[in-house]
Amino acid sequence: FEAGINTQLIPVDEWRPFPQRAAEWKELIPAETQKTLIKKGEAALKKDFRAIPATVTLEFKRNGNRTDYEDISFDKRYMLWDMVIAEAIEGNGRFTDHIIDGIWSVCEESFWGINAHIGMQKAGTGLPDVQEPVVDLFAAETAAILSWTDYLLGPSLDRQSKLIRQRIRYEIDRRVLTPMITARYSYLGGGNPEEKLSNWAPWVASNYLTANLLLEKDPQRRVDGVIRSMKIINQYINGLGNDGSTEEGPHYWFASGACVFDALALLKDATGGRLDLFQNEFIKQIGAYICKMHIAGNYFINVADAAPALKADGLLLYRFGTATGDDYLKSFGAIAYRESLHDTLPHEQFYRTRQLYNLKAISDCEKFTGSVNDMPDVWLPDVQLMSSRSAKGLFVAAHGGDNGESHNHNDVGDFMVYAGGYPLIIDVGRGTYTARTFSKNRYDIWFNTSAYHNLPLINGYQQAEGREFAASGVKYKHKGNISQLTLDIAKAYPREAGIQSWKRTVEMNKRLGIIIRDSYRASAPLQSLSQTFMTICETDLSTPGQIRFILPDKKIATLSFNAAIWKASIEKAGKGIPEEKGLASSWNEKPIYRIILTAMTPNTQGTLQYKITF
Repeated sequence: FEAGINTQLIPVDEWRPFPQRAAEWKELIPAETQKTLIKKGEAALKKDFRAIPATVTLEFKRNGNRTDYEDISFDKRYMLWDMVIAEAIEGNGRFTDHIIDGIWSVCEESFWGINAHIGMQKAGTGLPDVQEPVVDLFAAETAAILSWTDYLLGPSLDRQSKLIRQRIRYEIDRRVLTPMITARYSYLGGGNPEEKLSNWAPWVASNYLTANLLLEKDPQRRVDGVIRSMKIINQYINGLGNDGSTEEGPHYWFASGACVFDALALLKDATGGRLDLFQNEFIKQIGAYICKMHIAGNYFINVADAAPALKADGLLLYRFGTATGDDYLKSFGAIAYRESLHDTLPHEQFYRTRQLYNLKAISDCEKFTGSVNDMPDVWLPDVQLMSSRSAKGLFVAAHGGDNGESHNHNDVGDFMVYAGGYPLIIDVGRGTYTARTFSKNRYDIWFNTSAYHNLPLINGYQQAEGREFAASGVKYKHKGNISQLTLDIAKAYPREAGIQSWKRTVEMNKRLGIIIRDSYRASAPLQSLSQTFMTICETDLSTPGQIRFILPDKKIATLSFNAAIWKASIEKAGKGIPEEKGLASSWNEKPIYRIILTAMTPNTQGTLQYKITF
């Protein structure tokens, strides 16, 4: 790869990945799409670009708030991007002056990242040190936005002042391109090529690759930047298992696996198709993951910090499937696009390179007529996750893993159940990010803890955090109408819980329903034991031994348990903390409830069972 890239890479002055004339854009994308994109530009034209006050920057250090800073920073970039696209399509110059305002406003910022990431600097959290640029997720995103602005509108900017593009290139070089040459960021492994990397790596690498390909004039530095980007991508890939799955969940797949695709698509384009890695079987597995995590409608299996509902980028998925020859993924994406499981235009907050390539794919995607059925049974051994669905409308997912995963929740052995495509027993998911979210106090946030997942509380002890707190004896079995995950979750709890083994089996019997079996053995009689079920459903606990979940269409799903062992109660979840704000939008503003089964006479050992029917 390294030896060939020098001759395969198209020179920067010859590479033309997208039209640079309005007439060509008008031929490329549908008329209705053009109108909508221009309206978005017009909306941005009416807004002012706000400076980010120092006191807003300081909020993260003072009170943990990162949202106020992000609202200003991200909104500026949305506005700029919307006007750049509108001007590229329309081409009559009416957006140009305000685009210049936006460029200048962004270039004047002291820090291109967000205030939550200023702590990456030697000076620490607070105000940024302008002498130490840091390439975080959003500095890289900003570099990509401005690089495409330069590419798409360069001549019209030059007509206003030659200094505009000079400023863009200067700022991108000093803030991103040059720092990346000697970067030893933790998200890149801190110089350790064996370190397992998170979504940060491909997300930053794909945007860095964009800026490098578009703006780097030195041929050798440009080649070196491509190689550096692909080494980062490769190290991220090496940290995945053979099934191509991510422990961060489908929400973060769009910032990880999809960013791998973004980088490879750029590489293919910038080499005139000579470097095409999409036929690699492992790349195909990365793409297939997102289909395997689908539940129904906008719902996806939301492990870790993943959101339960997301608007899947159907155009991206269509392109991924097309590139890898995966007809299922291609059809899945086309259906997502046609059925409006997402906005039918570029809608992601980020990934602008992806958005441009998506625009080129709209016409083909609209003509495609593929169809798919959701996968009836899935097993992903690397993340120890299974799912199964029945013809009667029940769906179950469960997983093992450990409590040291990226974006971890203490949830080894957790499961979720949907009925008729509606969430019945849920993983609450992520809330609003604050200073606590990625700090030593992460597990002071209730929905990150096992007590608010569908797990037992043993002698008053929850699961503990760390890689050593993990599932053991994990086995998956699928035969006929039965899919089954069996695992021992005892080691996910601290020793003080007194548990020697806790064998949990999550089974989908497609004729009888979902059955959860727990068999435990303790070192002494348990002093207390409870089992939690999280839900957004209206519930009826009036019948001993039953939890009746009332769905929005008034259909009933029932969880049966042994009334001689358990007493059921219910409480509204929530503690009024700032992090809860994001939960409301995840669950359509519905309140979240915690159902608690409390054991009346816990023992040294026992067998417990819960059956869910619909």
